[in-house]
Amino acid sequence: MTRRAALLALAALAGCGFTPVYGPGGTAEGLRGRIAVAAPADEEGFALVRRLEERLGEPTRGDLQLTADIFIGEESLGFLPDGEISRFSVEGRVDWVIKNADGVEVARGSEGSFTSYSATSTTVATRFAQRDARRRLMVIIADRITTDLLSRGL
Repeated sequence: MTRRAALLALAALAGCGFTPVYGPGGTAEGLRGRIAVAAPADEEGFALVRRLEERLGEPTRGDLQLTADIFIGEESLGFLPDGEISRFSVEGRVDWVIKNADGVEVARGSEGSFTSYSATSTTVATRFAQRDARRRLMVIIADRITTDLLSRGL
């Protein structure tokens, strides 16, 4: 892209009312500290809540309440010549709802993704790899929820 084309593209964005999400007056500024996420019930829920609060800010006003239902499935992917499982795939989905202080639904969505981990020769190491994969999955999904919320401009 030439310099002239880049400048024209920026001018076109400015002319259409484009404002950066994280810039002054952007959508992210308006949501910061407004969403209180329901208390987590398990380790995956804790990872989801922590990442949402990192991205959207800890609730100060908390005039919006987000509840999330987490669904996680796991299947074996790779096998060694002796039949042992060498790799697992972890798939997850989070169905979420945001309600205002009056209990009226403001937004609803569903986000999903997947990750994987390797089985090792020890049970403890495999268990830690599984926990890490599930935490990573929740971070990915929390980022997708955040992107969805910011694009809606609540």
